[in-house]
Amino acid sequence: MSPPKVPRVSGSLSRNLGLWAVVGLGLGYMTPTVVFDTFGIVSGITDGAVPMAYIVALVVMMFTAVSYGKMAGAIPSAGSAYTYAHRSIHPNVGFFVGWTSLLDYLLLPMVNALIIRLYLEQIFPDVSPVIWVVLYVAAVTAVVYISMRGTSRVNALLLCFSVAVIIVFIVLVCNQLVNGEGLGTVFSSRPFIHEDMNTESLLMAATVVCFSFIGFDAITMYSEEVRSPKIMPRAILVTVIIGGAIFLIASYFAQLRFPDNTPFGDYVDDPLPQIGLIVGGEVFQTIFVAAGFTATVASGLASHASVSRMLLVMGRNSVLPKRVFGYVSPRTHTPTFNVVLVGVVSLAAMSFSLELISAFINFGALIAFTAVNASVIAWFAIRQGRRKTFADVFNYIVMPAIGVIMTALLWLNLHEEALIGGLIWMAAGAIYLLVLTRAFRKPIASFDENEPVTGFNKVIDADGDIITVGPGLEVETMRHGSSSASDTPRAADDQPKSTRNE
Repeated sequence: MSPPKVPRVSGSLSRNLGLWAVVGLGLGYMTPTVVFDTFGIVSGITDGAVPMAYIVALVVMMFTAVSYGKMAGAIPSAGSAYTYAHRSIHPNVGFFVGWTSLLDYLLLPMVNALIIRLYLEQIFPDVSPVIWVVLYVAAVTAVVYISMRGTSRVNALLLCFSVAVIIVFIVLVCNQLVNGEGLGTVFSSRPFIHEDMNTESLLMAATVVCFSFIGFDAITMYSEEVRSPKIMPRAILVTVIIGGAIFLIASYFAQLRFPDNTPFGDYVDDPLPQIGLIVGGEVFQTIFVAAGFTATVASGLASHASVSRMLLVMGRNSVLPKRVFGYVSPRTHTPTFNVVLVGVVSLAAMSFSLELISAFINFGALIAFTAVNASVIAWFAIRQGRRKTFADVFNYIVMPAIGVIMTALLWLNLHEEALIGGLIWMAAGAIYLLVLTRAFRKPIASFDENEPVTGFNKVIDADGDIITVGPGLEVETMRHGSSSASDTPRAADDQPKSTRNE
């Protein structure tokens, strides 16, 4: 007997994303221009070997990307390290991964505000940076407060703009190198290896540049929109490889042109505007900063909306106080308290350094990456018993184990203050977990960012399309390219009474 046919709805979510469409979304999330934001910090740590730091980080990220691909294929309805650990290892382990990820989520909007501050205080040195932070945070908070629509289409446009600007940058640098600027050559091994390098500083630098890769895992949220389940694992790996190649090539030519940080003066913390000015003059500086500025703003909008939604999920599932964090405004249909709270946290960008905040973010990111690698072993080798052949042992034990070791090694080389602060955050999470589970006598509630939290559920129709249907058969439109991390569906209780039962 054939299953009942579910009527097609105009707001259906079709499986129409191909490999390159998903890769484009992933690269847009990664923001290619971020390589120039941390260039001065990493160059200082490595004494002029930024590209080598990217090679180390890229190798680690490739192992992790393979593990993400395996888990995305095994659990296609989810997309977070939290859920993978929750379902494959243990719910309490998943809670810790989610708790550390929450630190990342809260700090990502702040780091975008910080980068904007660093840009503008270089261009307008006479204006207090506090003003820029307040204006930026207020604007982003207001936009997200009114609507939490996704920015994936904007990210795609910004990706093309950013890559074009980087290509122009490379052409200008090559011309200057030929004319004797910087190292005076287009080919040199010094950005990769030189006598003053040491393993400790290289690993420390690799932890910093991991910040550039954050976001590649975000494309797992499109698992239910790809044409074939086989696309997602390839898309994750290709995204990391192409993104890493962009970072590697851009940092190589930047390192040839700037062997040390002397030309940046007092702006080593984020030398992007100075790099643009020195390489191409005031006109190119404007274009260069515009590329970084617009990409950062788009990232800021997406991350602000995303953490607001994660807090909403935690509130709706009573992981956080439901009356506060689970509230959705009946007027704007957004979690207004969460949006404002994230804005308040972002105001801390007035005083922190990019190096410290990126280290805090990498603390949680590397914990999540380690958990994903471990989840492969737990899910395939232990739960499914796939450890009897050489291929299974290699794919589901050896490869992810190498990923665990590599990510853990980078984690141990994080900024000392970030390690201390992150461990304090985890200790607070442990105490909170004891309270929530009543000393482990009750199970912990789920809080995957991608799960429906407002009464709507995903249903597959007879044609294989996904529609989102809520109580009373209301339909939430989810257009192609719209991110569940950035859209808050309206529950029946959240909708105006006049439209609830239409």
